[in-house]
Amino acid sequence: MSRKFRYAFLSLIVFVLAACGIFIGRWTVQAVNAEGESYQDLKLFTEVINIVKNNYVEEVKTKDLIYGAIKGMISALDPHSGFMTPELFKEMKVDTKGEFGGVGIQIGKKGMFITVISPIDDTPAFKAGIKAGDIITKVNGESTEKMSLFDAVNKMRGPKGTKVTISIIRKGWNEPKDYSLMRDTIKVQSVKYKALDNGIGYIKISQFQEKTVADLEKAIEKLNEKKITSLILDLRNDPGGLLQSAVGVTNEFLPANKLVVYIKDRSGEKKEFNTDGEDKFKKMPMVVLVNEGSASASEIVAGALKDWNRALLVGVTTFGKGSVQSVLPLSDGSGLRLTTARYYTPKGTSIQNTGITPDILVKLKAETGKDHPVMREKDLEGHLNNDQVETKEPEETETAPIEVEEKDDTQIQRAIDILKTWDVMKKFYKAS
Repeated sequence: MSRKFRYAFLSLIVFVLAACGIFIGRWTVQAVNAEGESYQDLKLFTEVINIVKNNYVEEVKTKDLIYGAIKGMISALDPHSGFMTPELFKEMKVDTKGEFGGVGIQIGKKGMFITVISPIDDTPAFKAGIKAGDIITKVNGESTEKMSLFDAVNKMRGPKGTKVTISIIRKGWNEPKDYSLMRDTIKVQSVKYKALDNGIGYIKISQFQEKTVADLEKAIEKLNEKKITSLILDLRNDPGGLLQSAVGVTNEFLPANKLVVYIKDRSGEKKEFNTDGEDKFKKMPMVVLVNEGSASASEIVAGALKDWNRALLVGVTTFGKGSVQSVLPLSDGSGLRLTTARYYTPKGTSIQNTGITPDILVKLKAETGKDHPVMREKDLEGHLNNDQVETKEPEETETAPIEVEEKDDTQIQRAIDILKTWDVMKKFYKAS
């Protein structure tokens, strides 16, 4: 292999950490000084490329081999790192705007198969009856047993009006069932709100996107017009999103100059993110709802509000994703999504694999056969360890309801009861 090719190849696989962000970072890559790098370490790799190109039964392109090698290298690091082709990289950037072509499923990988974390409301997957906990065994007839999350997402995404068939196995079923889904434009409304009885405002954030903070400010303005006196912030089944949005959301509920989160890379370099605005609901009683699907950016918000005693957390232990991913564009339009740091709550707590334990534990009840096994960060293959504590394995498999009707939502009912009696509780604690 020529020296020119080796230099070109090295430029593809050597990279440095960029500015941190969850799902998206600054769209720049720092230059690397390759002087003094040893190419001897690449000897085996270049040897294999030459053997494959010269001897494989069919002609293969060098770029395809390199893409495959990079994909394998990055996917072997942890569940949240991955290589994106130019097409998939474009889709990722569209994701942060809350609109993309697909079927509307949030997925994770448990064991060897792709598992549904949650279908997005009012999407083809949701309307077809796909449930949290469903295992996707095939996509268009191709087994997902060794398929990466990025590949699964790429295969289910596509233009509106095109079809994709996924095979599902569910607890209690004897065999998989095929679902033929028509792709649609998935528009994720990240903020929903309403006024409840007794002057209680309700805000649900489903994902942290570019417009989430602006949408939250509009929701706050509308709820203030209704003269609410307390607030429920629902972060259940929120898989996260942009770090900047998480900081911006927290900024709406804390005074200025309060630490929201800090991150540390492997060298120990620390970067802090603080509030810089005026708290819109500073004196308002507040409950935050969390569950096993509250991950990443939603855990940052919940952790900050808990550490500053700003809100009472109600629900069950969160997902436990305490790592930060940076997005690094490559020269040919492809990109890397690389885990570059761990994040810590204001009190210095890492929630990696452990999650955030709510102040008041309220578990939703599920009828036998209408539940699904709970999946958290610690269940994902290749997850990072917590650098502060050893993760304890549960004594038995935890389950959660596949779906819950509003009248049976004991978590939100508990939050309402707490806010109704907030003044009484406050007087009681002062007296004691």
